[in-house]
Amino acid sequence: MDRSHFGTIDSITSLWKALGLPAKALTAIHLPDVDTIGIPSSFKIGHLAQASIALTGLLAALIYSERQGSEHVPTVTVPLKHALIEFRSERFFTLGGQRLPSPWGPIGGLHRASDGYVRVHDSFPNHRAGALELLGLPEDADRKAVGAKIAPWRCVDLENAAVDAGVVIAALRSYEQWDVLPQARAIKDFPIQIKKIAGDGDADCGAGWWSDSMSMSHDNGNARGSGADKAKDTKALRGLRVLEMSRVIAAPVAGRALAAHGADVLWITSPNLPDQPSLDRDTARGKRTARLNLDLSHKPEHNDMETLLSLLDDADVFLQGYRPGSLAARGLSCETLVARRRQNGIKRGIICANLSAYGPDGPWSHRRGFDSLVQTCSGMNVSEAEHFRTGDIDQVTAADDDDTPPKPTPCQALDHASGYFLAAGIMAALCRQAHEGGSYEVSVSLAGTMKYLRSLGQYEGRSGFDHLQCKDHYATIEDIPEEFLEEHMSGFGLLKAVRHAASIDGVPVGWDLMPKHLGSDEARWLARS
Repeated sequence: MDRSHFGTIDSITSLWKALGLPAKALTAIHLPDVDTIGIPSSFKIGHLAQASIALTGLLAALIYSERQGSEHVPTVTVPLKHALIEFRSERFFTLGGQRLPSPWGPIGGLHRASDGYVRVHDSFPNHRAGALELLGLPEDADRKAVGAKIAPWRCVDLENAAVDAGVVIAALRSYEQWDVLPQARAIKDFPIQIKKIAGDGDADCGAGWWSDSMSMSHDNGNARGSGADKAKDTKALRGLRVLEMSRVIAAPVAGRALAAHGADVLWITSPNLPDQPSLDRDTARGKRTARLNLDLSHKPEHNDMETLLSLLDDADVFLQGYRPGSLAARGLSCETLVARRRQNGIKRGIICANLSAYGPDGPWSHRRGFDSLVQTCSGMNVSEAEHFRTGDIDQVTAADDDDTPPKPTPCQALDHASGYFLAAGIMAALCRQAHEGGSYEVSVSLAGTMKYLRSLGQYEGRSGFDHLQCKDHYATIEDIPEEFLEEHMSGFGLLKAVRHAASIDGVPVGWDLMPKHLGSDEARWLARS
């Protein structure tokens, strides 16, 4: 679908209606500086940032009003400048006044192959070790040695060898090269997929979190005042239990967005996986953290699978960011969890939310991938370079112009937008569940978000880079106005970071919990307030 004629409001309206949400709420959006550029890129990243964050905020506002039994949806405000800053939030935080080292490893990034470029991902130690092993290099090999080993390879041959070895390397492609692939055709046009897994007879929504906490506006009063007063101080997703299993940026952003609106997000990590401080400190805001060992090679008494399943029995949302099939192999597919609830007599639905690189369909569905790799393999980096160089998209090719290497976008736009799309999909599924019952599976992929961003069109020539508004896009946290930042004590010292870009008139939004060491909390749910 060609959406190049869409403004930001058009995008929100289209997404909203496609999700089956009430049109009356669309009047409750306020978007300062809408449809201006804001960041140097040929892609409409400002449009995507403002639309995706506003979509989640408007859904939270709708849920808030429905839970109160009110016809009025409070106004949601998302300034463009703030949205673009939040799309780079992992770059804009300090601990104790200090910035953390880059999450990117020493051998990652673009490398020249015999017929083009490949991108190596090495943010995780196991990915770096796997790439070095594939290339026949020792653990202490440097970037120059990696480049020398990659140089004789054909791009796609190395990409395929990496897939077979479980290594994360992507071949650079143009749009034309990407569009002919079966995987490109397998990706849905709409970025948020919601599928009903179980019907009303399998899950009685009346016993779920929505009705459990429905008394927001009907309390008999407490020490703070009347029930109506309490409702005004209550976040939209109060009482929602979200079990999150994720790493890196996209799925953690979804959990962070839900936490900003009041969800109890319990982030489960493995004691066998390393901490990622340069990313986790930002996306862990609003979450509790527990560690469980899910290694099924251990005897049941030595792993924590039963603890996890017990937590999932009482969860409203299961949010995960691992590649399709990896958790299903451990008995954690949506269908299996719904069947377990039915078997155990649990009359409450669950929302299973999945974030993947390439989506649940197509020959690449099980491939590992990250924002930078999806940009590389899908043609985005080639097109960005073409626009940056001359504005003439016929003059540069991926393979034969050493003077114009592929150009990444100025932020991890696919990661952030996918996170907000997933949070929006979760809330849209919660709305459906409240009215018709059932359990739902929500799927968002980086490639699906890429396809959506591409459908918005690109700015002509160099105009997306040269526009005057791009000069004020902020390079470091020191450049950012204080109005967009917040300071709180965390488990690692004083954290200064970007506050959430969406505000809801009369409704609290933001994070009450700050990052702490992984495993600092018990693996249990808080009482529903």
